[in-house]
Order: sequence, then structure tokens, then C-alpha cells
Amino acid sequence: MLTLTVEKRLTTQADGKVGAPALRRAGSIPAVVYGAHHASTSITVPAIAFEKVLREAGEATIVSLAGLGEALPTLIHEVDRDPLTNHPRHVDFYAVTKGEKVEVAIPLEFVGASPAVEAGANLVKVMHEVEVKADPMNLPHNIEVDLSLLKIINDQIRAKDLVLPLGVELMSEPDEVVVLIQEVVEEKEEVIAPADIGSIEVEKKGKEEEGAPEVAAPEEKK
Repeated sequence: MLTLTVEKRLTTQADGKVGAPALRRAGSIPAVVYGAHHASTSITVPAIAFEKVLREAGEATIVSLAGLGEALPTLIHEVDRDPLTNHPRHVDFYAVTKGEKVEVAIPLEFVGASPAVEAGANLVKVMHEVEVKADPMNLPHNIEVDLSLLKIINDQIRAKDLVLPLGVELMSEPDEVVVLIQEVVEEKEEVIAPADIGSIEVEKKGKEEEGAPEVAAPEEKK
């Protein structure tokens, strides 16, 4: 289990809480931890330590928060990122209770080689995560998708075909397609017929004659 040391968010007499911009400048991220049996608590998290844990844990691995008294098992529930820098600017932790199941999205890991792809077909990945329900202590870090099962055109793997660990229940639609094989369709080049030069010239000449000024015929001499 990964551990992250946090602190309760300090308060000031002026506005009740230390401003988020000041926290970020100091190398911390404002956050909150809450749960069915845990009152919402404002905390701060060291930015560098959090990003390291996020890379290793993702949002489907238990992270133990230290610094709030007794170690608190949580899930990283939501990460709000800066739209320009993509750095985390606020984090929600969900305090879990052992024995109470939670629903989370587990990332898919595509493994193996598809014989159909090796023969020249296209591999189309439709899903990159699936929703499951399980005891938080039994959540897998990821779920493998065996591409070696895809042998011919139109072969596919559906959510119900995934092998889930014991105690993990699929919550995504069972018949939803995870990955499939498609035939490669070659694009045909559009052949443009050569222009009829003669007709272009005739049309141009006709337009010039239409636009030419009329010349009156000479009068007969009497």
C-alpha cells in the first residue's frame, strides 16, 4: 500500500483558510478527504510526493494518508488540473471502509500480439477502462486484455470476456466492445479525366464573340 504524508489545512484569522495560490507557490496542493464514515477535512499535500504516488497508484489503488492521526486508507477520487500547465491544483480523496464495496474505473492493459494484426489487419481499441465494484482492498491496479485471442477479421473482445480478479464485479455494460479487428480498406485514388481542350477553346471563342461590339454594315452607294 502506498503512503502519502499530508497535513490539515492551516487556517488564518483573516479569511479562515490559507489561500490556494499561496499553497501552490509553497509546493503544496490544496485537497479534501471525505467518505461515508469520515467527515470532510481540508488538507494539504506535497506536490512532488503526490505526483509520484499518482503515477504509481492511479485512481484505483489504495493510498494511505498519514498525518491525520491513525493511517487513513483512501482512493484518489478526483484530480483537478491546471488547463495550461496540466499540474494538479486540487485533489479529492475518498476515505474507504474495509468491507464496503466501491465502484471505480480500472484502466485496461493490452497485452500479447494479435495474429490478425500481424497478418495486416487493423486493431481498434474502443475502451481504455472498465467500471468495476469491489472491496477497496481487493481492487486491481489494471485489468489485462489478451490480444492474442483476436485471430481473424471481425474478432472482438467484449467487457464480459475480461478476466476479473476474484471478488471484482463488472459494472460496465457486458456486451460493450473493448477491442476489435477490422479489415484494412485501401483508399482509391480519384482519377481525373484530361480536359477536352477543344471544347474549352470553342467555349472561350464563343464568349468572346458574344461580348464583341456590333459593327454596322456599310451603306450602299446610290
